[in-house]
Amino acid sequence: MIKSWDYKKEYNYLKKGILRSIDKVLKSGNLFFGNELEQFEKKFLKINKSKYGVAVGSGTDAIYLSLKALNIGKNDEVITVANTAIPTVAAIRNTGASVRFIDVGKDYLIDVNKIEKAITKKTKAIIPVHLYGQSCDMEKIIKIGKKYKIKIIEDCAQAQGATFKKKKVGTLGITGCYSFYPTKILGAYGDGGFVTTNNKNLYLKIRRLRFYGMEQMDSSKWWNKKYFAVENGTNSRLSEIQAAILNIKIKYLNTFIKKRIKIAKMYDSGITNPKIIKPFENKNNRHVYHLYVVACDNRDSVLKIMKENKISLGIQYPYPIHKMFAYKKSTYSDLTNTENFSKKIFSLPIYPMLEKAKIKKIINILNKV
Repeated sequence: MIKSWDYKKEYNYLKKGILRSIDKVLKSGNLFFGNELEQFEKKFLKINKSKYGVAVGSGTDAIYLSLKALNIGKNDEVITVANTAIPTVAAIRNTGASVRFIDVGKDYLIDVNKIEKAITKKTKAIIPVHLYGQSCDMEKIIKIGKKYKIKIIEDCAQAQGATFKKKKVGTLGITGCYSFYPTKILGAYGDGGFVTTNNKNLYLKIRRLRFYGMEQMDSSKWWNKKYFAVENGTNSRLSEIQAAILNIKIKYLNTFIKKRIKIAKMYDSGITNPKIIKPFENKNNRHVYHLYVVACDNRDSVLKIMKENKISLGIQYPYPIHKMFAYKKSTYSDLTNTENFSKKIFSLPIYPMLEKAKIKKIINILNKV
């Protein structure tokens, strides 16, 4: 069976270093806020070209803490898309804020031409989701944000390493929010996330909020010597073990991204079936292909045939969020593309250790469907 995602070969490739790092952490007796976390935060900020940032418990927490640090909550509204993973919306709702969905374009990303019509007096933030590994049109989104004095929080969970006009995603908005869920481009072996920002005051606030509102790393403050919360926060920590794993994996990040892009190019040139609509890379973008998403009118038939040939495909996402019971009260108008795509899209296997022979098999069968 060719799996839609498989980490085992990557793990075997990195196994010695990972196990050695985990053993080192366990022997140290320091499981939180230790050297591994400190080193990882420095490395992550360097490769993402951000001034400040903190590792947190998940990508969901990264968005939640960004919103909380900006004092966005009850009676406020946040604009985003319904063609995304649930965490984007769950983070917004967990602050008490409301969600206003707008439609996506043919690239599956937020339709920038529909943003201004959705803005109300309650709108406090826009969360563009850099879905599947490609950046939204951040130039236009930033202009809208400045015009209406609305904060831009980037959801970079699926776009580690992507760029817009040669600038890294996560550096264009007020914050960039990342996920280290195992399937991600830079994935841990558990949950994890990161918030980047170039705003020092915002960084200091998020750093407090992730650990019960305490100034746990600032020895110049008198309250650091006691169990003293400056403001109400939460518990969102990246453990030393996960940080140690990420310190190993981050060394291979660029190599693995290049492999993803190479596989995507093989699909681009190899798939000739006119009924399979392939993704495309927008101008000024570097698409890093967290997922290679295609569309087809008779998706169920394709998935069935591929399964018979022992090829597992994924669907991201089969249910638009505004259709889910939990989020039916969200505000939205015309989401035609979002709803149409949910019935047609599916993703092909695309992970660094996917063998060439398997890629060719996937292409050959797709072309015969």
